[in-house]
Amino acid sequence: MKDRPIYLDHNASTPLLPEVIHAMLPFLKNHYGNPSSNHPYGQTGKKAIEDARLRLATLLNCNSEEIIFTSGGSESNNMAIKGIADLHSSGHIITSVIEHPAVLEVCRYLEKKGFSLTYLPVDESGLVNPDSVLKAIRRDTILITIMLANNEVGSIQSIRDIAQIAHENKCLIHTDAAQAIGKIHVDVRDLGVDLLSVAGHKMNAPKGVGALYIKNGIEISPLIHGAGHEHGLRPGTENVLEIVGLGTAAELFHNDEDEIISELKERGDQFWNTLKAALPEVQLNGSFDHKLPNTVNAYFPGIDANTLLDNLPDIAASAGAACHADSAEPSHVLKAMGFSNERILGSIRFSVGRTTTVDDIDSAVLKIAESYRHLSKNHKTKLVLSDFSDIRLTQYTHGLGCACKIRPQNLEKLLEKFKALPSEFTQVGFETSDDAAVYRLNDEVSIVSTVDFFTPIVDNPFDFGCIAATNSLSDIYAMGAKPLFALNIAAFPEKRLPMSVLEQILTGAQEIAQKAGIPILGGHTIEDNEPKFGLAVTGAVHPDKIWRNTGALPGDALILTKPIGLGILATALKRGLLSDNTKKQIISIMSTLNSKAADIASHYPVHACTDVTGFGLLGHIWEMLGNGTVSAAIQYSRVPVIPNTIDMIRRNIIPGGTDANLEYLEDKIAWKKTISKITKILLSDAQTSGGLLFAIPEPFADQMVKELQKNGIPEATLIGYFEKTEIPKIYVAD
Repeated sequence: MKDRPIYLDHNASTPLLPEVIHAMLPFLKNHYGNPSSNHPYGQTGKKAIEDARLRLATLLNCNSEEIIFTSGGSESNNMAIKGIADLHSSGHIITSVIEHPAVLEVCRYLEKKGFSLTYLPVDESGLVNPDSVLKAIRRDTILITIMLANNEVGSIQSIRDIAQIAHENKCLIHTDAAQAIGKIHVDVRDLGVDLLSVAGHKMNAPKGVGALYIKNGIEISPLIHGAGHEHGLRPGTENVLEIVGLGTAAELFHNDEDEIISELKERGDQFWNTLKAALPEVQLNGSFDHKLPNTVNAYFPGIDANTLLDNLPDIAASAGAACHADSAEPSHVLKAMGFSNERILGSIRFSVGRTTTVDDIDSAVLKIAESYRHLSKNHKTKLVLSDFSDIRLTQYTHGLGCACKIRPQNLEKLLEKFKALPSEFTQVGFETSDDAAVYRLNDEVSIVSTVDFFTPIVDNPFDFGCIAATNSLSDIYAMGAKPLFALNIAAFPEKRLPMSVLEQILTGAQEIAQKAGIPILGGHTIEDNEPKFGLAVTGAVHPDKIWRNTGALPGDALILTKPIGLGILATALKRGLLSDNTKKQIISIMSTLNSKAADIASHYPVHACTDVTGFGLLGHIWEMLGNGTVSAAIQYSRVPVIPNTIDMIRRNIIPGGTDANLEYLEDKIAWKKTISKITKILLSDAQTSGGLLFAIPEPFADQMVKELQKNGIPEATLIGYFEKTEIPKIYVAD
């Protein structure tokens, strides 16, 4: 068995070959001249670029002047598609539903600009039917862009046939060949394409370099405007170092192409055959005969892909495409192929490469088979209540906590269609954005009812139960009410996790309920593919003392009781990036009831209150502006932030819910020009079990903050004010 991790993710990125490194070194150490300069230093670089251009052109069977160097496959795709579209005021573009985001996102962008798009379906093998291309062509079709080989399942499209159809109908054709070059034979003349994208790091060249083949006679508009580099289509001083690496990798593949392709097929077939022999139940996604020779996308029945990979720390592979690693969405490729969510979530992409050995494959398959059998065997009996060290709940779910909420913009549109049934006793219904429903029983008592549940945000079951219960109770406190009792709501994968895990979740919830002084009287459970837990809570409040999330008045101060950053840090926790101290800190924050803050605030004239959860700090402040007569002015420097949060944002550790919040708030916030993107992300971060937000008259604000801090809520802070306005807005200053 190997001590080092076994790399089976060559479709995500490939290692640099020794010859490539050797060729690049002189341009890292000695040859530093600008290739546009006429002196020998510059001309050394210029010659190296042209030599590399010729090597890549030789590999693709085109003229060297038809090669434009770029920063990678994404830029090449953008340059090709936007470059054609920019020459037209409108038009029709055809693509497929399984393209890389570097194509799909460009197409969606052009759709917003008025272009018409057709997204062609694929069959269960991931293949586009050329006849569907023919049927989709219109008089105004200006471009067809379909990838040569898919990055997830490896399906190889009939680009030659599609190109012929395109040209017969006077259409241009572009193909994203990023995943194909270096794995199969690619000849632009034989394919008949007009434009073709290349990515260096997919073919044992460096990251950050690529190329676009543009057939002689085809005109495109440049993405970047500047000097005349790369025939005026890609201005900017050339990346000589990496261009040399790309040219060398192209030459190495061209010199031994047949042997390399044969070896990749041998290794790919060996991996699949060995895996299938060890685990007959495993199934291949896609066609065995029409795919990249190195790619195996396998479905492991009954096991979540992330769970299996989490139990294989010595195997580097991808549950879906690497470019989708931050997304909570299932693979759009497998979905387009017609697979069920269960199959999609149970699928892993393995991709071998030129550095993969026979021993690597044998060792990897042995580990995979052992882990799969262990997970499939109901390892529940090996666990005791006090030992959950090998359970990582966050690996059993697609998202985390309140970050899994439906996007606010979608929820808003949906709820507009519904109104609560009329009742003289209803004081708060779902026609508002309040935290709970309120129903008046008599002149002295109103019932407050709420329900909240979500997927695991931490790995330990007991901690998850504590946090879920704390979060559910928060809605009662945010209405100014006292909780009376609660009911459990649990979804649990009893075939994948031991029931003792659910017992610990319930035990955690019970502990929080005891702290709140209420009983949990029952509940409801269902079997589900991923765990979810929360509470339905009933509380009571005087009919005249209800706090709503709207009602702030001009001159009110805005007070926050807990620091923000929980969504980002929880995402970092799932990826194993947090220190033990930070992990303990966020669990403590999320498990701390908002009861004390609510109790203290009850002695002040609260005009509005809400808690900070999935819509983020700014999203919940926006809800407080619901009556349309006030705006909020926030000072970022006053907002309490959990340590290490900013560092994680810089590392792009951002939950999907946070991105959705920022998009929703785009036209609702006036940012001071000095506010950074990092700050915008932080203030929109999807929290779980966050603090309370209070709007109280400014003369009471300092005293209330001091009392909160004195009574064990040290992060309580005055973060802004409400102002009279004609148009509601949130103003954010630093």
